[in-house]
Amino acid sequence: MIANKALRPLLRAHIAAALLALAAANPSSAAEPNYANQGVHWTPAERTEFYSLDQGSRIMPLDWFKALKRPDGSHFLDDGMTRYGYLPNPDSAAGLPVGFLVAPESKTLSMTCSACHTRQIDVGGVSWRIDGGPAIVDIQHFFADIDTSVDKVVNDAPTFAEFAKQVLGQHATELERKLLHKQVEDWFKPYHVLMKESLPPQGWGVGRLDAVSMIFNRVSGLDIGTSPDHIIKENIKRANAPVRYPFLWNAPVQDMTQWPGFAENGNDILGLARNVGEVYGVFGVFHPRKDILYPDGVEYLNGSSLNMPGLMRLETLIRQIEPPKWQWAVDKRLADAGKKIYDRECGANCHEINTKDAAKRLCAKFTWRTPIQDVGTDVAEYGVLERVGKTGVLEGQLLPKPPFNQRLKRDGESQINILTVAVVQSILRAPIHFRDIALYEPLLRECLNNESDRADVTAQALRENFLGVIGKSLATLYQKPEEKTPPAYEARVMQGIWAAAPYLHNGSVPTLADLLKKPADRPASFKVGPAYDIENVGLAKEQTKFDDTYATTASCDPKNRDASGNSRCGHDYGTSLSDPDKKALLEYLKSL
Repeated sequence: MIANKALRPLLRAHIAAALLALAAANPSSAAEPNYANQGVHWTPAERTEFYSLDQGSRIMPLDWFKALKRPDGSHFLDDGMTRYGYLPNPDSAAGLPVGFLVAPESKTLSMTCSACHTRQIDVGGVSWRIDGGPAIVDIQHFFADIDTSVDKVVNDAPTFAEFAKQVLGQHATELERKLLHKQVEDWFKPYHVLMKESLPPQGWGVGRLDAVSMIFNRVSGLDIGTSPDHIIKENIKRANAPVRYPFLWNAPVQDMTQWPGFAENGNDILGLARNVGEVYGVFGVFHPRKDILYPDGVEYLNGSSLNMPGLMRLETLIRQIEPPKWQWAVDKRLADAGKKIYDRECGANCHEINTKDAAKRLCAKFTWRTPIQDVGTDVAEYGVLERVGKTGVLEGQLLPKPPFNQRLKRDGESQINILTVAVVQSILRAPIHFRDIALYEPLLRECLNNESDRADVTAQALRENFLGVIGKSLATLYQKPEEKTPPAYEARVMQGIWAAAPYLHNGSVPTLADLLKKPADRPASFKVGPAYDIENVGLAKEQTKFDDTYATTASCDPKNRDASGNSRCGHDYGTSLSDPDKKALLEYLKSL
């Protein structure tokens, strides 16, 4: 009992301050968000698995990451990485946010799909979690902070001494400290080269990433050179074509994917290829090397970190994520009127569910046609597909696509071709490398299920040549657009579009209401963050989570297309509608 009542308010203040500090240090204690309705097949168990399923990414040893200090002196996990927008994951024993995990058996920090494809929006003081939604995160800030922090560890003696003490303990020997410094230095060299050459000075901004450039840069710039560092610096180009993260619901059934639509999609085999490429872009270990004992003289999976079972399971989980249901009231009469406008203005041959004209894929009963259309939008990402580079240890490797007689040349090779060889050969050689002849059993079962109406497809036939089936399915995996083809991007089915702001492929329009305005009348700049406007359907004008303002451009000359990466031009559909018709259309889009 406290005798002096005058001290009680002071004590309560101290307790309150301590609790606030504890909450900041332990983000998992934050209030549980509401979860959007995403179908009966998306359960808490599936969500938990999706948040921390290993794919094969390997960033750095977890004890290094815990010991690192950011430029402001705090540790990366002091706030659970919420400063970058990553979301608390109460189920993480290591205190890591959604999409990060400790890799099995290696005690390495790993990153998985949900880090970039889970979002949380705030409406009227209530937070709503949307699984598979475009993340509202600042990944460039995260990458850059790691670069700055490790740079200081490597080059500043007092900083390294403190780092070593946390990693090794205070009784470590001088030899152990020297070994640690060498290990950190070796890790930092390729990472720093990648970040220095890739990251644009102006920044991608919150909710955006130039993923295609980063995958090209990682594979051709850090992975296919000769040992010991594997670096081909000149292959790394500035990643200056940022796009908004895509949403995942319905993604597995699209017949094409990637914003410029250069990747075939629509079955689990192609889904595996999509995910292998993604892992290579986010720190998966890929160091092919010349070795005459291997086919074509290259060992592709030397030290590979790919987690094939995890990647296949991930695709199954993504198939279970349904579009989020609008959580607030909808004016049905107005929405019905809006549907008629939508069908007239923008449904047919654009955003409709179309299985009749979709591509036929092996081992898939159906796909959805994904039109690749030129609607006058920013062309920066399209230019990334034109990049070429040196092929390093992959020189002379057979390109596994028609006409099956082309080999990678030493220099000036298409980055798409380099990625094609890396991904396809990684998949085809995995069963032998990982010593698991039944590695692709889940794909085989899915293929049998979906091809059950074909008399020539039997379990025995597939088992005898399933790698041949996989190779055939991957034969036209990536397709570089033909020369003189107008820059075009995929038109997704609009289900759940209300939850995917900002809009256009580069995220240059904050709300659906703004998208229905002429480009010149759309916001020239806007703040980015989780605060949501359910009237205009998209980002609220005022944001407090980030100090991030997206400045857009509007040079809409069709003869001189804007390649700034920030153009708000294009997609003029619906911009000439009357205000009442626009209101009705918005109401209908909420219901999808």
